[in-house]
Amino acid sequence: MSALTRSVTLAASLLLASSLALAQAQKIVPAQSEIGFTSKQMGVPVDGKFRKWDAQISFDPKKPEAGSVNFTIDTGSAGFGSPETDAEVPKPVWFNVAKFPQATFQSSSLKALGGGKFEVAGKLTIKGNVKDVVVPVALAQSAGGVTVATGAFTIKRLDFKIGEGEWADTSMVANDVQVKFKLAVTGVAPL
Repeated sequence: MSALTRSVTLAASLLLASSLALAQAQKIVPAQSEIGFTSKQMGVPVDGKFRKWDAQISFDPKKPEAGSVNFTIDTGSAGFGSPETDAEVPKPVWFNVAKFPQATFQSSSLKALGGGKFEVAGKLTIKGNVKDVVVPVALAQSAGGVTVATGAFTIKRLDFKIGEGEWADTSMVANDVQVKFKLAVTGVAPL
């Protein structure tokens, strides 16, 4: 059912969580980072998140075009906080985790929009289906050396065959799934 929302997972992941291209390694701070998604089931928003994912980020805010952002999300880690719903997510009709255990995002371009805002374009792959996505990202830096990247974008679950068969009916589960992310990253050059 709501399993489709995890599909947002990957996309959000790409979020880029920037970093410097000088000497420091860019690292995600897992305890302060999250990739989530929201879908609507019978018109009611249902939130979920991915518990297991990884990102490789190479990003200098002064030279974003030279950067890259790659995410790998374990689709079986999608959870809604409901044991019944969480048990449905790995099934073939939703994420088909046995055949497609991971969703990925690979950036193709990063562009500065000004004011700490960036646009990351790339390929999102879920259940073997590849789509181009554009992810808006806002960066905020603190005195403690942590850069927080936030953003949200919407995907169409049926483009990725999430919710097949009877679940393809969008009157039960909406086609739009919003992917949201908050990534805390160390090692990012100043904006």
